[in-house]
Amino acid sequence: MSRNGHGLGDAYLYDALPGTGILVGHFVMPRGTSFAAHRHPVHQLLCATRGVLRVRTEHGVWLLPPARALWIPAQVPHITESQGDAVMRGAFVGPESCPGIDWSEPTVVAVTPLLRALVDHLVRTDLAPGARARAEAVLLDELRPLPVTSVSVPLPEDPRARAVAEALGRDPADGRPLSEWGRQAGASARTLARLFTAETGLGFGQWRERLRMQCAMPLLATGLPLEAVAHRVGYASASSFAAAFHRLVGVTPRAYFPAGGPGTDSGRV
Repeated sequence: MSRNGHGLGDAYLYDALPGTGILVGHFVMPRGTSFAAHRHPVHQLLCATRGVLRVRTEHGVWLLPPARALWIPAQVPHITESQGDAVMRGAFVGPESCPGIDWSEPTVVAVTPLLRALVDHLVRTDLAPGARARAEAVLLDELRPLPVTSVSVPLPEDPRARAVAEALGRDPADGRPLSEWGRQAGASARTLARLFTAETGLGFGQWRERLRMQCAMPLLATGLPLEAVAHRVGYASASSFAAAFHRLVGVTPRAYFPAGGPGTDSGRV
């Protein structure tokens, strides 16, 4: 199988992993590319060298700019999608080579300059065994978990509530209350509120706030100023948006999208 495609079957991964346990794959993902639900027999450290990736698992949904990577434990089913044009690097790690890493759920880590350089270095196939082993050991030591919470936005099934959810997905800044949405969707505000709670597990206000955070992340990754992002997703000010982002995601927008990080277009966020 090619390292430039995602046809990395289980047998291939086991056979191709070096004796020291890490294989780096490189995947070009044009806009709209999606790798359907799959799992690996080994751990995966997934990151973007360009663009933004969206990873979905039963544990949540993560958007990854180039400054962030996601550790996906072996056998965890996941879907990987590109947000616009993206380039993905996947470091596949044999469980026996990292006994000190026991993360049972997907974990976000910081892509430091050293970590990115090590991933790029391990793409090479001409490294001597000793040099590869040393680089792999440093890579594993460089993994630094971040206190980031995934922002999952489940969609309601009922067609009336679904119509409201899809409209807000197209325009997250739309601040109309449920009473106004009800006239458009053909249901009372009380009915819509009940449907959102029953079918998503979230009150409508909570659901809309999570949606706004998801919609904001690709904008933040491009380097758009915080004030502009806030207005595009429905917040009156950068400070109110930043407070909501920190409350839901666990870190500030600046911490999640470091200014001037790899792959960003500017340092304004």
